[in-house]
Amino acid sequence: MWVKQVKQVILILVLLVGVSFEEMPISFYTSMQNDELIDILFIKNYEAGASLTEAYNNIEKLDRNTEVNTRSYGSDASCSIAGQGSLEASISSNVIGQAHIAWQSVDTMPDSKGRHRLLGRSEEDLTGVFSVEKFIQLWSNSSPGQVSVDWLPCS
Repeated sequence: MWVKQVKQVILILVLLVGVSFEEMPISFYTSMQNDELIDILFIKNYEAGASLTEAYNNIEKLDRNTEVNTRSYGSDASCSIAGQGSLEASISSNVIGQAHIAWQSVDTMPDSKGRHRLLGRSEEDLTGVFSVEKFIQLWSNSSPGQVSVDWLPCS
C-alpha cells in the first residue's frame, strides 16, 4: 500500500520538475527584470510657503548630490521676523533616466477665501542622459522678482 503512495509522490515530483523546466512566456521575464529604480525627495516649509520636489525614475545611472537648507523663524517669539522662513536647495546630478524637478512658492497669508496666492512655480521634466546643476532659493514675504532660480553652467 505504501509503495503505491510512494510511486504517486515520485510521479508528482517528476511532473513538477518537468513543468519547472518548461519555457516561461516573455512577459514573465520582462516583469521579473522590471525593477524600476525610483529616488524621490520632497521638502516643504510651511513658514516660508515653499516646497521642492526632486524625483528620478527609470534610473540606469544616478550620481546625485543635493543640499537643502530650510529655516523657520516662527518658533522664536523674540525674533523680529516671526512667521517667516526660507528654503534653499543646491542640486547637482548626472542621470541616465528620467527626472522631475519642481518648486512652488505661495503667500503664507491666506486671502479672504482661505487660499494662498501663488507667487511662483516651476516644473521641469527631463528624459535621457543629462546633467543638472541648479540652485533654488525661496523665502517668505518675497515678491516674484526676488525668488531666485539659477542654472549653473555644465562643465
